[in-house]
Amino acid sequence: MDLYDKVIELSKRRGFLWNSFEIYGGAAGFYDYGPYGATLKRCVENIWRDFFVVQEGFFEIESPTIGIEDIFVASGHVSGFSDPLTECLKCGEAFRADHLINNIVSGADGLLSDELERLIKLHHIRCPECGGNLDKVYDFNLMFNTSIGSGAGRKAYLRPETAQGMFVDFQRLLRFYREKLPFGATQIGKAYRNEISPRQGVLRLREFTQAEAEIFIDPVDKTHPNFKEVAEKKLALYPASVQEEGGEPVAMRLDEAVSNGIIAHECIAYYINLTCEFLVACGIDPNRLRLRQHRNDEMAHYAADCWDAEVYMDRFGWVEVVGIADRTDYDLKAHMKMSQAQLTVFKEYKTAQKKDVVKIKPNMAYIGPTFKNKAKEVINALQNISPGDIKNGTAIVDVNGEAITLGSEAFLIERRVEEIRGENIVPHVIEPSFGIDRIIYAILEHSYFEEMVEDETRVVLKLPMKIAPVKVAVLPLLTRDELIEPSNRIVSMLKKIGIQTVFDDSGTIGRRYRRNDEIGTPYAVTIDYDTLKDETVTIRDRDTMKQVRVSIKGIDLKISNALTQVPLL
Repeated sequence: MDLYDKVIELSKRRGFLWNSFEIYGGAAGFYDYGPYGATLKRCVENIWRDFFVVQEGFFEIESPTIGIEDIFVASGHVSGFSDPLTECLKCGEAFRADHLINNIVSGADGLLSDELERLIKLHHIRCPECGGNLDKVYDFNLMFNTSIGSGAGRKAYLRPETAQGMFVDFQRLLRFYREKLPFGATQIGKAYRNEISPRQGVLRLREFTQAEAEIFIDPVDKTHPNFKEVAEKKLALYPASVQEEGGEPVAMRLDEAVSNGIIAHECIAYYINLTCEFLVACGIDPNRLRLRQHRNDEMAHYAADCWDAEVYMDRFGWVEVVGIADRTDYDLKAHMKMSQAQLTVFKEYKTAQKKDVVKIKPNMAYIGPTFKNKAKEVINALQNISPGDIKNGTAIVDVNGEAITLGSEAFLIERRVEEIRGENIVPHVIEPSFGIDRIIYAILEHSYFEEMVEDETRVVLKLPMKIAPVKVAVLPLLTRDELIEPSNRIVSMLKKIGIQTVFDDSGTIGRRYRRNDEIGTPYAVTIDYDTLKDETVTIRDRDTMKQVRVSIKGIDLKISNALTQVPLL
């Protein structure tokens, strides 16, 4: 049994992760979070909020998980959000075609379907399940489609990411932040991708949780006001140039990486560091964490720079858990084009400038009667062209795909000197995007330890105290009324100050210690017969197994301080 199997076995047995729909045989790509798993997940999400909401001063929104088709046409998901699929002609099993040739050619995930099909035939690749022949390769859109309303309804999709909700709400967010850059919005919620053949457990799900921040910044000024505070931090960076040369990640200061052009600018560097701080705070081993830059052959066409936070996992190697990208103005411009809404910010100049301005002024008296119900669209189209587009007194405008020719009777060309106080700009977007489910599994794997104690293997999850689903276990030495009464009193004291506490009197005290070690409980409080004499109890530390005797009086504050500040032992 490898480490992955051990972690999953413990997760299922102790109530962290369960296969969904288990009594019906289950379905690949879906997992339930059990009682301890759901609590752990909420703790991780709240730490994320501490970093990206409280610390950064961003606010959180919540948008629908279903989006109308227009949103995803604008974002490019309808036309381009697909994986290459091939199916076995014998058993019908489906496979990602690029995964079948990963070990044969490099950069398989960037190849088109025709090329993948050619390589599969060239190398005589067969079905990994039954050895049958594989069918043609075609693009399979990963979005789940649905409809809104009765009958045929309005076409819609389950969102494949949380980001689009923040782009669509840009106008409202801009007003909320008093129309000043930079500002950010965050969202934690479910996203859905109809993966072809998810075979990596919780690392590749069809329903998963994302935590994303969309930070809107000036397209020219990409500095960050707090960068100087992290400039000297050293991180394990794996630049694209080093990857291409076959080199290894290098520890590098952030200011050096920016000044040498390895990281595009301060803003990306700042959020790379913040991402690492968050992951380590959640229990990711910093020695198994690196930042890998996207190479040219994998960089999205709209990205100015993109880095993945990758975590090393025993079975799967380096796995992406976070992407930090400069998405430029791609998303806002795409939604502007689709919706005809103005998704811009007015940037005021330091001093007003005088400019010769040439403007097209539509002749309403002509356009209205001539084009009737199309008049508004014609006017909008006319105002969106430049004077330079007018040739020989004629303008050609596009109205819903129809080319309309307008003569000089439809408009006037006005020339005047104006005082320009600023301009409307389309912000660029920095996006740190977190896969919460992958992070949860990575935390469990990196926190899993086995050690020999008195010829017995002790399994312990050394979870950070902030995310441990149970903070304190209260354990009466025996199930006797005289010991249960003070035990219940301590449980009540701890719960009143918000400490997640469990009472456990089932089995031997040694077995109860082991049970709580396996779920990562930092402290166990044992009540024995000395407690009845002197009102003291034993507190045991999960990691060191050291014990200390303390008074019941004030035990709530002692444990609270130990959980939030300095460990008790």
